[in-house]
Amino acid sequence: MSLNHWPYPLWIAHRGAGKLGPENTLAAFRVGAMHGYRMFECDVKLSADDVPFLMHDATLERTTNGRGIGGERPWAELSLLDAGSWHSRTFAGEPLASFESIAHFCLNNGHLLNIEIKPTPGSAERTGRAVAKRAQALWANAEVPPLLTSFEPDALAGAREAAPELPRGLLLDTMPPHWLETAQKLGCAAIVCNYALWDAPTVSMVQAAGMRTLSYTVNDEWAAERLITLGTDGIITDRVDLFSPVA
Repeated sequence: MSLNHWPYPLWIAHRGAGKLGPENTLAAFRVGAMHGYRMFECDVKLSADDVPFLMHDATLERTTNGRGIGGERPWAELSLLDAGSWHSRTFAGEPLASFESIAHFCLNNGHLLNIEIKPTPGSAERTGRAVAKRAQALWANAEVPPLLTSFEPDALAGAREAAPELPRGLLLDTMPPHWLETAQKLGCAAIVCNYALWDAPTVSMVQAAGMRTLSYTVNDEWAAERLITLGTDGIITDRVDLFSPVA
């Protein structure tokens, strides 16, 4: 995707609604939408029977009433778990979200999506391939495709193989050697960094290389103001109640 044709807004709601709803659930997406957000970030992995679903952690304990590794359970079992009670009584009984349900929510409401490919350890390329292939089918008639991102180069390589036309972004928590070359080799449209890593020379270097500059997870006004001053292209936030996406 050309740097001159970037269709995504500056503000992106982290995991649906940040911390205002149970992350990566349909309920959280609804909360984020109520706050005016029209682009969302979420984490997608595969069940044991290769159904893409939303969850950040490899294990189920933190955000559901299940136990063990999510990717080792079939979707029929995962779909029965409570993914809301851990957050608050308001969301008790909220199920895990299938990727399909989130895709339809976004497509039916004109929302945009940043899909973080979050593979169960050891399944990066397979997950990248499967998620990208399903995204390609779901968004086949959409004007704006989803943005696929991952910390795992192998996941992005799998995504590129399955759906080369979908834009990709490399996630970084540090700046390892050859990070820019890695992103270029993967044909990335964006670098998505821990917001503290951006400075003026790095932003300029990435943009000069034809890629966009996005940040996670930005929850303070001073940090957001700094990133806007630097001219970065996307801000992923938990604070959907603090930052107006239309400002």
